[in-house]
Amino acid sequence: MKRDEFLKKSALGAAAAVSGVGMLKANNVKLKDSNYDKFLQETEFDNVGFNHLPNKEYRTMNTVLHKASTRGHANHGWLDTHHTFSFANYRNPERMHFGVLRVLNDDIIKGGTGFGTHPHDNMEIISIPLSGGLEHQDSMGNKHVIKKDDVQVMSAGTGIFHSEYNESKSAETNFLQIWMFPNKKNVKPRYDQITFKPEDRKNKLQQVLSPSADDEGVWAHQEAWFYLGNYDQGKEIEYQMKRPGNGLYVFVLEGDVEVAGQSLNKRDGFGVWNVSEVNIKASSDAEFLLMDVPMTL
Repeated sequence: MKRDEFLKKSALGAAAAVSGVGMLKANNVKLKDSNYDKFLQETEFDNVGFNHLPNKEYRTMNTVLHKASTRGHANHGWLDTHHTFSFANYRNPERMHFGVLRVLNDDIIKGGTGFGTHPHDNMEIISIPLSGGLEHQDSMGNKHVIKKDDVQVMSAGTGIFHSEYNESKSAETNFLQIWMFPNKKNVKPRYDQITFKPEDRKNKLQQVLSPSADDEGVWAHQEAWFYLGNYDQGKEIEYQMKRPGNGLYVFVLEGDVEVAGQSLNKRDGFGVWNVSEVNIKASSDAEFLLMDVPMTL
């Protein structure tokens, strides 16, 4: 198969994963009426994921800066979302992914609303609540609420359906929705979540995800490691990359951080690769997320 044909097929598959239309039709499943249904109808998904494989044209430098103000943005009323990477109607060929990191959405969901039942397959999906509570329910029989200090992982594998609703009827919920391409396709779907102690990331890194079920945090089908840090002003570390060929993507949750000499502010993202270690310094009291991920599939 020619590369263009392969990419087009990949695009259609990714579009179906986001919108749920393809898999729903194939299974004759009807979504219940919800704000999410309206969102699907109003949003164009045809090109979601197009050319999402590692693209050498955009990896000639060893750093990439994504300022918060340059993210894609959409306000659907019930959902106010910012996209670090190309997603839904935000289409930017230079921001399709960072290595296997495909989606980094900063979602705010109004009370009493949420994402209705929709499908995913062959994607590692990580949710990190920043405020409020998010009620998850899926076709595997899981029904849980995740809140701040929780990290949730879902291996979509051969295919799952799930929904995500704001637990509150009035207060907003803010969470990060992160997708990674897996290193194994068509695995058995799985779900996990862990509550972490915030004091364990005070002026140090708290591992929240790894490739191993025997390691700290949740695990995923990918050679990736995620860390949360809450650092006082002036604190710094030399982060050692976990494996050759991985890159580091830093996302600032609060405050100001300097990474490899680059100044970052709240909700800025910064990626660096082709290095063995990275200097990270808190320019103010700051919270941040580190994602150590493979740069190729």
